[in-house]
Amino acid sequence: MSREEKLFVRDFGLHLRALREERNLSQTKLEAIAGLSKNQVWRIENSEVNTTISNLVLLAKALDVKIEELFEFRR
Repeated sequence: MSREEKLFVRDFGLHLRALREERNLSQTKLEAIAGLSKNQVWRIENSEVNTTISNLVLLAKALDVKIEELFEFRR
């Protein structure tokens, strides 16, 4: 992964954390609502993984946002 891609994944994770915290959800609770595997949210928020499109759909539904809103962060 290029440096630019790594920065994007990092910024995405930080934005996901902010959205989750705005809704007073723990990582475990968000995983349960979204149907994601254990520690998946932690891994996304901490730039450990470049998540899949299907996970984005699940996260958007669980957070009650449009998929586009997952990408509304400053770079």
